[in-house]
Amino acid sequence: MSRNLASSLHLTRRQLLGSAGAVTLAAGMRLPLGRIAAQEASPAATPAPPPFPPPSANVTTFAEGLENPRGFRFTADGTIYLAEGGKGGTTSTEGQCEQVVPPVGPYSGGDTARISTIDASGKVTTLAEGLASNQSSPDLGNLVSGVADVDFVGDHLYALIAGGGCSHGHPDKPNGILRVLADGTTEQVADLSAWVHANPVATPNPADFEPDEGAYAMTVLNDALYVAESNHGAIDRVDTATGDVTRLIDMTETEGHLVPTAIIVGADGNFYVGNLTTFPMVAGAAHVWMITPDGKMSQFAEGLTGVLGLAFDDQNRLYVLETSGPAAGGAPIVPGTGRVVRLTDSGDLEEMATGLVFPTAMRFGSDGMLYVSNYGFGFPPGTGQIVKIDISGGPMPAASPSPMA
Repeated sequence: MSRNLASSLHLTRRQLLGSAGAVTLAAGMRLPLGRIAAQEASPAATPAPPPFPPPSANVTTFAEGLENPRGFRFTADGTIYLAEGGKGGTTSTEGQCEQVVPPVGPYSGGDTARISTIDASGKVTTLAEGLASNQSSPDLGNLVSGVADVDFVGDHLYALIAGGGCSHGHPDKPNGILRVLADGTTEQVADLSAWVHANPVATPNPADFEPDEGAYAMTVLNDALYVAESNHGAIDRVDTATGDVTRLIDMTETEGHLVPTAIIVGADGNFYVGNLTTFPMVAGAAHVWMITPDGKMSQFAEGLTGVLGLAFDDQNRLYVLETSGPAAGGAPIVPGTGRVVRLTDSGDLEEMATGLVFPTAMRFGSDGMLYVSNYGFGFPPGTGQIVKIDISGGPMPAASPSPMA
């Protein structure tokens, strides 16, 4: 979300789960993805999701019962390690520190985020729990974020926390990088709340600003973690041995408030970064950039919409996860319009799967299937899924050579 994914998807539950299934934009605000992190239903949320048209026939459910599923990684044996936003909480820090401005803030926090494992049969087991989670104000539907992503450096598992920091109801649990130990306990490696306070970007957006950030995704290169500051608009490098944080690039210097979300490393050793953009969604407004390890940026793909995931296949073809189609009738985002597209050599988009509901992350499994976090924000706890997509049949018959319309 733009203030952090949570603040970006500022939607009330009534608006999100309305009978028409269309989402309207709270207070007329334009919301970027940097805030999606906080987009989950409150602990007391009970409405079931409305029925949506079924996804394309190549999409099947792999695991269910998840709480704000976000980024994930596979291990060699096929086990998924999954970040979950959790259920938010009710602890307020008003009067203690700078708060996120209404209607997105003030936030409240709770220790309800977690990391889960999912085996090859789809069985879900909690690995680490009691991690920082937050939720936006009731005016924005108590949207939740917590653990945003996970990744491995060597044999060590690391978690990106986006639900922490004083402005999110956690004065003693900053946003940052945690090392997850074998017994499920964690230890702090880097304090990203302190880092962003001390290292502001060139052109922050005052109307959509998260004091503690709400970073959305990370990736590994040469044993260092690279984090996408989605709300502030930068890519940071974290040395997992020392905890030192340095900035690779401030994307706001040239691109303004673009809300970078997805980040992966290509076979060429460069970073590929996709962006959500602000809300409401505009067809074709998002991009993928290539960023070299020394911070030089160039445009790689255009004509995309609401990017939250990227993945290369074994033929080095880029797949893009779009969380929503373009807005219609005042809605900032539209549930049930998420899709996966593949970039062709000519720069066109081939439609590979449709009918996803606010998907939030995507990776290839060793079986050649694409796995996607589905119902990733805005729905009651337990609604989240991991779905798998069989792309062996190639593009869908109604392949779209142009951006979603």
